[in-house]
Amino acid sequence: MIRKIDHIGIAVADADAALAVFRDALGLKLIETEPVPGQKLVSYHLRIGESNLELLHPSDPESVIAKFIAKRGEGIHHIALAVEEIEDEIARLQRAGLKPLGDGPSEGAGGKRVIFFHPKTTGGVLLELCEARST
Repeated sequence: MIRKIDHIGIAVADADAALAVFRDALGLKLIETEPVPGQKLVSYHLRIGESNLELLHPSDPESVIAKFIAKRGEGIHHIALAVEEIEDEIARLQRAGLKPLGDGPSEGAGGKRVIFFHPKTTGGVLLELCEARST
């Protein structure tokens, strides 16, 4: 079941400049800075209500985020939806015609289990499902 918008991912070329806007000018609280080596990026989590804005800064010019910025420029990269039972949600969305990018969940920022769905099947929006790690 989809519970809420977990975060909105924003691709940024200059993390300091982005933090000057989102943290300093808007006053959002930076709650975590996290290198995500598997995705070749650094993730900056800023709290807004019960959700986050996630600034995605590439740590490698060959990363997906670096290529996204080169092709489309900085801006919204994806919307992430918090779910329970991610495998059930993947199957449900596949039955509805959405196409996952990958064979199953992988580890994302914060140790969450994540999977993305192709924008061609979601109305042009890259959607991410994420399931919080068990505590």
